[in-house]
Amino acid sequence: MKKNHLALLLMILIVPLAGELKFYPFDSNFSTFRVSFGSPMFLFFLLWLRNTSFVLSGFLAGFSVLTFRMILDWSMDYHTLVPSFILHAPALFYYVAYGLIFRLVKTNDFYHNPLKIGLLSILAELTASMVELTLSLTYSNPLIVLTFPIVSKILLIAIIRSFFILSFFVIMNLRHAEFLTEQQREQNKHILLLISGLYEEVTQLTKSMQNAEDITRNCYNIYKDLQDDTISCNQEQLAQDILGIAGQVHEIKKDNQRIYASLTQLISDRKLYDYMEVSELTDIVIQSHQKYARSLHKSITFTVTIEENLPPLHVYTVLSLINNLIANAVESILDAGQITLTISRPGECITFRVSDTGPGIPTKKRNLIFKPGYTTKFNSAGNPSTGMGLPYVKYLANSLQGDIILENIPTSEETVFIIQLPLQSLTKEG
Repeated sequence: MKKNHLALLLMILIVPLAGELKFYPFDSNFSTFRVSFGSPMFLFFLLWLRNTSFVLSGFLAGFSVLTFRMILDWSMDYHTLVPSFILHAPALFYYVAYGLIFRLVKTNDFYHNPLKIGLLSILAELTASMVELTLSLTYSNPLIVLTFPIVSKILLIAIIRSFFILSFFVIMNLRHAEFLTEQQREQNKHILLLISGLYEEVTQLTKSMQNAEDITRNCYNIYKDLQDDTISCNQEQLAQDILGIAGQVHEIKKDNQRIYASLTQLISDRKLYDYMEVSELTDIVIQSHQKYARSLHKSITFTVTIEENLPPLHVYTVLSLINNLIANAVESILDAGQITLTISRPGECITFRVSDTGPGIPTKKRNLIFKPGYTTKFNSAGNPSTGMGLPYVKYLANSLQGDIILENIPTSEETVFIIQLPLQSLTKEG
């Protein structure tokens, strides 16, 4: 939105100035009709401001041109106010008519077809020029009739000017597309390196899991022998078995150290695309949890409120924090409800507020929710979840010099979690 406002402001300033680079293609009977660089510049801004009303853009450009020319006349004592307005008013209708042609045709469908855009711009300029010229003649020489040579000349000028600016615009789009392609290529390269690194760690985890399974089996065998009282007379064998288990545990420890070191390096390799605008991050979170809610056959409305002027945030950290809270909110809502995510910036901190309209958390259980292993969720087979989601979020928030709290709302069933962190813990260094 701010970019559109800036572009509109530039258009209001540049189009009148470009309009003073001009020549008069006809004789003295058409002395008020000029050909300038204002029209090509206006076309460029129309192509740029594709999400803004074309008629509004035409009115703003025409009004700025009219005002600028009247100021020039006044400063040079060429005309009084009313004659100056009548003389230059056709220029206002020129730009309004130009924008109206773009509005009447669904231009957004043409942006990937430069030839259609070129033909449309020729039609717009020809129509607008005819409107301006007709109004000018009505005021200055009402008896003069537009002839075919005059219209042909206007058409030729329209073709030259339209395709000149369209070529420039296409070149800019091609350059932008090349930049996006290069950026995507770099990001894909980063993702491939990340996946390859994770693949190595999966191999290590597979080995570590096998060691854990062997330890479990050995411990069970020792337990069974102790229950049968068959090992009491062979303490040396028991000592060897326990020593073997200790060795296997040590092997798991070394594997975990290697995995931890590798994963730490992977997630701390902070490149430019490890940071993302807050709106893009929340789009990822909301879209994924909308799918999750649908998979659970729940009707949940998601609302996001983001304070302006927030810098790009670290992707993985923010997703780790928010995903756990919103997933819990989705699971807590029975059939239908609402989840609200609010991100604000009080001072040098950033606050994430996640609320849901689920059944709420009983007062007697509020002190247990951040304890590892505590859970109220069970799968279809009756097995409990790990109960590590909220403890992990609390650990991560604390490690970033922040905290997470469960807001106390005694008169409402709404559940509200608030995470507050130093802003610098989620932004780029420096």
